[in-house]
Amino acid sequence: MLLRAIQPESRHDVAFLGQMLVEAVNWRPGRRRLTLEDVLADPHLARYVRGWGRRGDGGVIAEEAGGRVGACWYRLFPADEPGYGFVDERTLELGIAVVADRRRRGVGRALLGAALSDAASEGFAAISLSVEPDNPSRLLYAQFGFVQVGMVEGSWTMRAELLQQPKRRASP
Repeated sequence: MLLRAIQPESRHDVAFLGQMLVEAVNWRPGRRRLTLEDVLADPHLARYVRGWGRRGDGGVIAEEAGGRVGACWYRLFPADEPGYGFVDERTLELGIAVVADRRRRGVGRALLGAALSDAASEGFAAISLSVEPDNPSRLLYAQFGFVQVGMVEGSWTMRAELLQQPKRRASP
């Protein structure tokens, strides 16, 4: 598996973030699956990818021989247009998704570790996210130092300090 930075100038990377946002929203089996059009029509969801490339935007994409299999991205939100896991205007908010057939194979763990390391190396002190209490991924987030700091509309807001994150090592 190869992890690489999201290229804001790449239409393909930005389009893939949209696809991964759809995966993140549709994490729970058995619910009506939202489409990309549904997600982008919802201003609260679309703000996670619209206008990509602004200050504070970053993240990584996971690629395998068959193509791209996941992404972990982050961005800053203003107080008047917060994300679901908003803490404050200085705290990044994270999104993460892995294609369904690659879940529970370490892809999410690798993505999360790389994104947190990158955000820390960019000088950010904290990062947050929103997760439903019954989403198994919350256990992974806790392993990376995320703690619950609030609850909004039935979902947990979790936050982690970044300064203690180890730097990601370059591949040889």
